[in-house]
Amino acid sequence: MAKKRIRVSKGTKGSQNHEIFGGKAQILRVPQSGEVWQFRMWIGEEKKYLRKSLQTRDFEAATERAEKLYLETMANVSSGKKLFGLTLQELTDLYTEWRKRDVGTRITKGRLVTIKSQMKHILAYKGAGLKIGELERNSFYDYEGWRKQTKPGTQSVTIRNEQSTINHMMDFAYREGYTHLPQLDFRPISIKKDEVGRRDIFVLDEYDKLIRHLRSYVSKKQAPDEIERTERLMVRDAILTASNSLLRVGELWQLRWGDVEKVEHAFDSEEIPVELVTLNVRGETSKTGNGRRIIVRGGQYFLRLRERSANTGKDDFVFVSVGGNKRLARQKWYYHWGNLMRGIGIEDYQSRKLTWYSLRHFGITCRIRAGNTYSEIAEMAGTSATYIETHYKHYDDGMLRTAALKSFSIDKSGIIFSE
Repeated sequence: MAKKRIRVSKGTKGSQNHEIFGGKAQILRVPQSGEVWQFRMWIGEEKKYLRKSLQTRDFEAATERAEKLYLETMANVSSGKKLFGLTLQELTDLYTEWRKRDVGTRITKGRLVTIKSQMKHILAYKGAGLKIGELERNSFYDYEGWRKQTKPGTQSVTIRNEQSTINHMMDFAYREGYTHLPQLDFRPISIKKDEVGRRDIFVLDEYDKLIRHLRSYVSKKQAPDEIERTERLMVRDAILTASNSLLRVGELWQLRWGDVEKVEHAFDSEEIPVELVTLNVRGETSKTGNGRRIIVRGGQYFLRLRERSANTGKDDFVFVSVGGNKRLARQKWYYHWGNLMRGIGIEDYQSRKLTWYSLRHFGITCRIRAGNTYSEIAEMAGTSATYIETHYKHYDDGMLRTAALKSFSIDKSGIIFSE
């Protein structure tokens, strides 16, 4: 059967054009295109013409491809996609909004805060107005050098994490059709084993000094105002809970009374009475996204907290603002921490990176000192045994001395070790 003849306007000499969808788009052919049909349509939202080769000299095939391209383009425009390239600012905004939907399932609120902070560094490096289409694979190659130059002292492991986020964002942009680059290249980073995950921790004397100072910090003499004193008492019990439970900061601050399963009286290996508490750490509050059920020391602190709290329903926060039902504000935690560090004479606590997280490190080190296996500690801390050994094993002089005093004897069977 003969093909239906389609009228094509000749246009100017040597060129042809044909309207589709009532003039909303055109296919055209000009001498410069080598008789290959081209597609053109006006994108009012971006005030530009979209032009694209249809890669055929056949008119019927060009018409079919053009109509399909027009419908796809209109669908993209309706969904808000930028056809002429997003700016870096627009991409970081889209990526952040996308990650917001992961809070509570794939990431924590704390992780989202970190991502937002990382986005600021990305924008500062390349400029908010840069078009994504202008990026090449090596556009961020010297990112590490720039970060260390603009903020001396930034750790390589921090920069490596930022670079991982950048490529995660690029992967998002590639899947959404915003860029042709699925990944970017970075200059290789060499990270020493001791730098990975290291935060300073308290030595025993410093921790003992902190505990003694807490007694005066919560006294009526230093805190005559009842509201202030109640808040300080809660902070005290949070510190003691953190170093005994090995909870991460986010897990600690987001504990609800429904997560506290029970408190029980027991005796430790030295027959000393202790109060154990069973806690259910919810996956949405954990850095790893995995929930866990743990039994740890420090049950007496929860008994004290419950006695002082006016809100102890299962959905109420354990560490709550005085007289309210919301979590104690982050600024309050840092305010009291600074007061306590200066109170025990550690003025350089910030440069030493002594933070609330250091209590978890201290607690893990104490469990190592007590003879717990890495697997046992890993179960309590919600991480792997390898991670505990690599990141959290901080030896102090006492532990080194104990290791040096271990002795052995030799018999026919070989070496026999004794404590």
